[in-house]
Amino acid sequence: MPQHEHTQSGPHEHHGQREHHGGATSWSMAAQATLHCLTGCAIGEIVGMAIGTALAWHNVPTMILAIVLAFVFGYSLTMRGVLRAGLDVRSALRVALAADTVSITIMELADNATIVVFPGAMDATLSDVLFWLSLALSFAVAFLVTTPVNRWMIGRGKGHAVVHQYH
Repeated sequence: MPQHEHTQSGPHEHHGQREHHGGATSWSMAAQATLHCLTGCAIGEIVGMAIGTALAWHNVPTMILAIVLAFVFGYSLTMRGVLRAGLDVRSALRVALAADTVSITIMELADNATIVVFPGAMDATLSDVLFWLSLALSFAVAFLVTTPVNRWMIGRGKGHAVVHQYH
């Protein structure tokens, strides 16, 4: 019996989710998923840090706000796309949670750990070059750590793979 194009049980999955050699998910697809996730995280973190700095909060509450907003903006970017594809809000939220939770969590762990260990970064303000350099480094580290995880998840039909049917 021939396989249907939308099944994912064969060695060569369709819609670019798997390459034909060795069945490995493409690095390009994983990098795109990670960049999408990083965009939402970066927006949320910068907004959170700007708010915390403007309100003269200490490091921990500022970091918590930045992390919460990273999830909010990350999920929102995914929801925006799937809402345009015609899903209702509840279904779009489910897709966003399934697509982004692991990716955002790993990204937040990696980039916040980088900030914490970067000398002086926790005390830098928005007007300090050190703030922006440490933030850029933390996003680069988060991208490098999260991309292989996204590749692995997409190859198993998880993570951003659940969003691809709505594009």
